[in-house]
Amino acid sequence: MSTAVSRAPQGLPQRQAGLGMWGLMFVFLVIGFVALVTLKCTPIYLNHLKVETAINAVADDTSYSSATPFEIRRALQRRWDVDDVKHLKTKDVKIQRADNTRVLSYDYEVKVPLFANISIVIQFKASKRVRA
Repeated sequence: MSTAVSRAPQGLPQRQAGLGMWGLMFVFLVIGFVALVTLKCTPIYLNHLKVETAINAVADDTSYSSATPFEIRRALQRRWDVDDVKHLKTKDVKIQRADNTRVLSYDYEVKVPLFANISIVIQFKASKRVRA
C-alpha cells in the first residue's frame, strides 16, 4: 500500500497553501493600525482616570458639601497638579448646588491626531454628587 501525494497536473503551477505575501502584509497593516490607535488613545484614557479619581475623591469628602466653588476648584487643582492632569481645567468643571449639597460635572473632548489629516476625537462626560 503506497500513499500518493496529490500534485498538480503536469505544466500547471502547484497551488499555494497558507498565507501569501499580500495577505501577510494586510495582517501586519491591521496589527499596526490597532497598535497605533492603542498607543495614541491609552494616555488619554489614563489622564481621564486621573480626572475621575480626583473628582471622586473631592466628591466623597463631606467637608466640600457646603464649600464654595473656589474651594472645590482649589482642591481639584491641587490634586491635578500632583497627578499632572491635562486636557481639562478646573474652570471647566461645573459646580452646581442641589439639595443642600454640590454636584460636580464635566463635559470635554480630546482630539488626537492619528496620521496625516485624520484624528480621533474622544468625549468624556460625567457628574458626581458631593456627599453631605
